Amino acid sequence: MARLPSTAPRPPSPSPVRSAALLTALLVGGLWGQETVDQFALGGSLDRYGILPRDPASVWHVLTAPFLHYGFAHLIANTGPLTVLTFMGALRGVERFLAATLVIVVVGGLLVWLLGRGGSVHLGASELVFGFLAYLLGVGWWERTAPAIGAAAFALFLYGGVLWGVLPTNPVISWEAHLFGFVAGLIAAALLHRRGVPRGRGAVDP
Repeated sequence: MARLPSTAPRPPSPSPVRSAALLTALLVGGLWGQETVDQFALGGSLDRYGILPRDPASVWHVLTAPFLHYGFAHLIANTGPLTVLTFMGALRGVERFLAATLVIVVVGGLLVWLLGRGGSVHLGASELVFGFLAYLLGVGWWERTAPAIGAAAFALFLYGGVLWGVLPTNPVISWEAHLFGFVAGLIAAALLHRRGVPRGRGAVDP
C-alpha cells in the first residue's frame, strides 16, 4: 500500500529578526553574567585566561579571551557596538554567523598569539566588534546585493570611526586584537559568502 504524504502542518520557523535578537541577547547577556561573577565572586581572576603572545600554555586562550574584560568599564565600552553588529550580522543567517564568529575567534586569536606584543595579556570583545564589522563589509563586497551592501554601508556609517583602532596609537589598548579581528572577519566573509567563479564560455571539464 502506498504511503500517503503527511498533511500535518509544519511548525513555523522562527523569523530571522527573532533569531538574531535571541542570539544577540544570549551573547551580550552571557558576557555581562560572566563579568559579574568574575568581579564579585572571583576577584577578576578569569582575566588570566587572556592571550599571552607566544606562551605555549596560553594558546588555547584564543577561545576565551574575546569573552573576558578588565572590569565593567571595559565591558560597557564594547557592549553598544557588539550588540548592534551582532544583531546585524546574525540577520544574514544565524548558522553562517556562528561559523563566522568561530573563524574570527580562532583566526584572530591565533594571529594575536603569534604576532601580538609580548609581556601583555590581550582580552576583550573588541576583537569580535572589529571582526563583525569586517564581516558585514566583506559580505557586502562578496554578495553585492542590495541588502548586503545596505547593511555594510550602515555598519560603516555607525562604526567606521573605530577603524582607527587598528593603529598602535595607545599602548594600553590591544590594537593587535582590533587589527587581527578585522582581518579574520574579512576571511570569514570570503569563506562563507564568496560566490563561485563562473566558467568562461566554451570551457570544458578536464
